[in-house]
Amino acid sequence: MSASIVPLSILRLSRRWPQWLMLACLLAVSPVQAMRIKEVATVQGVRSNQLTGFGLVVGLDGTGDQTTQMPYTAQGLTNYLQQLGISLPAGAASQLQLKNVAAVMVTAQLPAFAQPGQWVDVNVSSMGNSKSLKGGMLLMTPLKGVDGEIYALAQGNLVVAGAGAAAGGSKVQVNHLSAGRIPDGAQVERTVPTSLLLGHSITLNVKASDFQTANRVARAINSMAHDNIARALDGRTVEVKAPTDANERVAFIAQLEELPIESSVPSARVVINSRTGSIVMNQAVTLSACAIAHGNLTISITSTPVISQPNPLSTGGRTVVAEKTDVQIKQEPGNLIQIPGAPALSDVVRALNALGATPQDLLAILQAIKAAGALNAELEVI
Repeated sequence: MSASIVPLSILRLSRRWPQWLMLACLLAVSPVQAMRIKEVATVQGVRSNQLTGFGLVVGLDGTGDQTTQMPYTAQGLTNYLQQLGISLPAGAASQLQLKNVAAVMVTAQLPAFAQPGQWVDVNVSSMGNSKSLKGGMLLMTPLKGVDGEIYALAQGNLVVAGAGAAAGGSKVQVNHLSAGRIPDGAQVERTVPTSLLLGHSITLNVKASDFQTANRVARAINSMAHDNIARALDGRTVEVKAPTDANERVAFIAQLEELPIESSVPSARVVINSRTGSIVMNQAVTLSACAIAHGNLTISITSTPVISQPNPLSTGGRTVVAEKTDVQIKQEPGNLIQIPGAPALSDVVRALNALGATPQDLLAILQAIKAAGALNAELEVI
């Protein structure tokens, strides 16, 4: 980290000022860097929570669930009517033919520090055979957390970004019609407790497990505060002493997140998507000198039906259907290509392009180069 000049007046007052206040002053005179602590680490306990619930969408234009095939739709509607004081006759639930009702799953993310009365967005997805949720309204749905407690209530009109029409056996559809969204569709009813204000310290979680990054975060905090208030516990955790007062702790964390740190070079890694053939590599990937020979092998199997009929004057003969199979093997010649050492990412890309291989061929080539010890990177297949 580049050195910064601290005014003498600040150094004289540093003995009497609280650590967090002196940290704010030092931050004001520090140089601006590309990376900040908030970009590489998060505060432990500051997180969102997943909510989910079962609901019903009504008001559909004949595009709802077929209740004969989706019994939980009729059962859910029966339970909802019972809560409103409406009881159906025995056996009537199984005979309901509702084309404008659909059973859905409602999901939402409860932000950190969300308070009762605030609104959050919800996503609504069909879980039956509904053709479209467009134009529907979600009935009041309780959203529960992993502990089974209700944290929000969702209700409102769906926004479906799509359109469709069908007539005479023809169908036209734009985008997906079985899922929608309700902006500000759920109201928070319960607060999730947090441990942010407990204890005499806070914990920073480094987003990527890296000992170098964790050490630089702790070193940046200690150098700014001129005190050993931070220590790296492992490659992901940094413990920082913080004020116990709520107002001072929030101000301390706000100043802490803006501290600049040195940018570290990431570990060399090549990520391969075996399903799509995509290959992504970072700037730290290098390639040692090697020789590669790669050719395509094609096997073609053709089957042709052959009909064998008996002679016109034969007795007891019958027509027999057989198949004639033709197998052809075609192997393209693979030239041995020498790949020079590539110390930079641009050189690696230029060397691999010289092979003229498709992305699917590069999947096998890169794995072979790694096995030969010529690829100086970690190979990850997703």
